[in-house]
Amino acid sequence: FLMKILRLLNNKKIFIFILLYLSNSISVAEDQPIDIWSIDKQKIEENKALEEQSIETNDNNQKLFESNIYKMQSQKKDIKIELDQDLSSKELKIFGIYDPEDYSLDINMWINSDGDQLKNLFNKLNRIKLSDDAVELVEISILTNAYYPDKNISEEEFLKFKSDWMIKNSDLDLIEEYFSKNQIININPELLVYLVNEYLSNYNVDKACNIFSKNFEPIENDYLSKLNIYCLIRSGKKDEAQLIYDLKKELGFNDNYFEKKINFLFGYEEEVDQEISEKNILDFHLARETNPDFVFEPKDSTKKIIWKYLSSSNLLASFKEIEISDLKKISTIETAVHNKNYPEKDLLELYKRFQFDINQLLDAKNSLTSLTNIEARALVYQKILLESEMIEKLKLLKILKDLFKKDKIDNAFDVELKKFLKEMDPLEIPDNLTSFYYTNIQIEKKVDQKIKFNNDILHQSKLINYFNGDYSKNKIEKDVNNFLKKITKNKKYFLSKKDIIFLESLRSDGINIDKKYDNLYKIEPSEIPTDIQVMINNNEKGAALIRVAEVIGQDELERIDEDTIYFIISTLNQLNIDIIRNKILLKVLPLKV
Repeated sequence: FLMKILRLLNNKKIFIFILLYLSNSISVAEDQPIDIWSIDKQKIEENKALEEQSIETNDNNQKLFESNIYKMQSQKKDIKIELDQDLSSKELKIFGIYDPEDYSLDINMWINSDGDQLKNLFNKLNRIKLSDDAVELVEISILTNAYYPDKNISEEEFLKFKSDWMIKNSDLDLIEEYFSKNQIININPELLVYLVNEYLSNYNVDKACNIFSKNFEPIENDYLSKLNIYCLIRSGKKDEAQLIYDLKKELGFNDNYFEKKINFLFGYEEEVDQEISEKNILDFHLARETNPDFVFEPKDSTKKIIWKYLSSSNLLASFKEIEISDLKKISTIETAVHNKNYPEKDLLELYKRFQFDINQLLDAKNSLTSLTNIEARALVYQKILLESEMIEKLKLLKILKDLFKKDKIDNAFDVELKKFLKEMDPLEIPDNLTSFYYTNIQIEKKVDQKIKFNNDILHQSKLINYFNGDYSKNKIEKDVNNFLKKITKNKKYFLSKKDIIFLESLRSDGINIDKKYDNLYKIEPSEIPTDIQVMINNNEKGAALIRVAEVIGQDELERIDEDTIYFIISTLNQLNIDIIRNKILLKVLPLKV
């Protein structure tokens, strides 16, 4: 970091030297020609000696020297802005992860898009819980390296949409990759703050600190800068941390809480500061790091991220230490479980410690009215453990779930409920409980499904391997025409919608299908929504992918009706987005078992 500042200083000296030299040269330009390379060697040697002398100063002078550099940078702010504006007018910035060619996209995929329409699309997506297939399309579209749209939308707005989407989906590895490839710590600090806070809340301090090892520019955001200083101290680089901290103080940084904690970590203070701030996760973490006897009891008002930190760092009191009579504390625990910051199994173990008489357990349903909500949940849970008859147990599970919903903490009985339901035979579920069963049970995906070829059906035949890249053009043309020839002799064969999707995709790729087979099916009028067709006509590949993701919504591609798949594939065909199209076709066309 120090060498970066020195290089910056040297560059500024050279820049000033050249300006002075040129201004002196202009006054004599009319008298004699000037050789710009014949610079006085003595001046160069003098400047070099001065620079070497600056480098050899002692540590204290060095800190003062660097502080002066920062002051000079602050004074030259207007000049820097002018230079940056001049450069930005000639250079368009691109931030992303994927190469456009990896997905048949291009660097201009957003250029023709209208910002107002994009804002509307992104706002809609933020209100939907998208399926994995839809999420993948959005991810590809917004994280492919491409120029930003500039009609009715600013670069900052477009970046914010990217950030909001990544935060909503909370893929920490993806966010970290985005930062490591784009060095935008000062352009998009909110996203990085979210990332490091998530790592800290999971008590993964190494992960949070490792982010800064990949950064190569001064940090402007105060929160990130404070975390960076702490991380440097933590890794044993106190001198570097001290330099950065002193420079920040020179530029006006003031945070008394942070200063107390950081001075203790520097070793300047021996007395532990007992203050605990819940303002943010870093402040809270510093309170714990600077106090060996740290103790904190969360309340209902405690932020969710603090609860998460306490749980991840084993700072939550064990359920064995909670008195059953302390219903207020148990209520706080229930809320924490609802927010996924305390284990469900520990809450249920707590319920098992409640004492009920035999009559209450035998007639649990009628005993609920005389109990508090917490006691009622404990009673029903104990009754569930005693019940052996499947249908009765299912009824009790529904009652318990409803009791959680009544207090708006239904997520507190989620994982364990699924475990109970998983043990039941779905064929034995009575009609009046079917909805409850399928709403709450987790249907496991069949991830190991294999393709089963059926060479009697076009879209299920081995011909679909063309979309894997396993066919040459000549071979697929020959095999497809032979298959269609066979079809014409079979009057019982009817081309399905998926067969047509298969054939239209081949035609889009320039595969020659004999004209004599044109009458096998009719190309139906366009089913593509008008707004998507406009995007196609304008070559708005990015916007079209976002719109398709919205259409898919919460559904997985395999469950979407054939008419919708037809217009999705038609959209991708017209835009020549073949790689994404092929991935979709290999999901929806084959028979899988």
